[in-house]
Amino acid sequence: MLIRRERPEDVADIRAVTAAAFTDVEHSAPSVEADGAPGEATLVGWLRADAGWVPELSLVAEMDGEVVGHLVCTRGELAGRTALGLGPVSVSPTKQRAGVGSALMHAVLGAADALGEPVVVLLGSPDYYSRFGFVPAAGLGIEAPDPAWGDYFQARPLAAYDPSVRGKFTYAAPFDRL
Repeated sequence: MLIRRERPEDVADIRAVTAAAFTDVEHSAPSVEADGAPGEATLVGWLRADAGWVPELSLVAEMDGEVVGHLVCTRGELAGRTALGLGPVSVSPTKQRAGVGSALMHAVLGAADALGEPVVVLLGSPDYYSRFGFVPAAGLGIEAPDPAWGDYFQARPLAAYDPSVRGKFTYAAPFDRL
């Protein structure tokens, strides 16, 4: 498996992987395109066109020359400062539970830390994401965009993290379009 930055020629494959990964997910965003793909597949395209897009943090997992996973971090805002929102995270259904997601997570966290980013937040399963050092964001004084998310809204402090920066996190604008 190779983890690398997204390339322009990966866009269609990333959309396909994201659509397949979210097709049967109960909490998936509703389709906003005529092709019926889950909203997360369209969201990635919207994020690519947004000022919060960080090309260095849009990573694919490739196996035997095929894109089998993707994740992206985009810049949002926390207390007037930039902070990263992670997601969507997508792995081809045939490659799930094979370490693809874990490899992507380790790579993006290392890359974000190397770029001097302070914190990464996400909405997801505490059972899964705690293995990567994520904790409930509220415990760090980081408020979710939706308080109903509770402990599913998580944060992972990085080396540049300043615990005095507290407040509500706002994702990149395309997240509000879903």
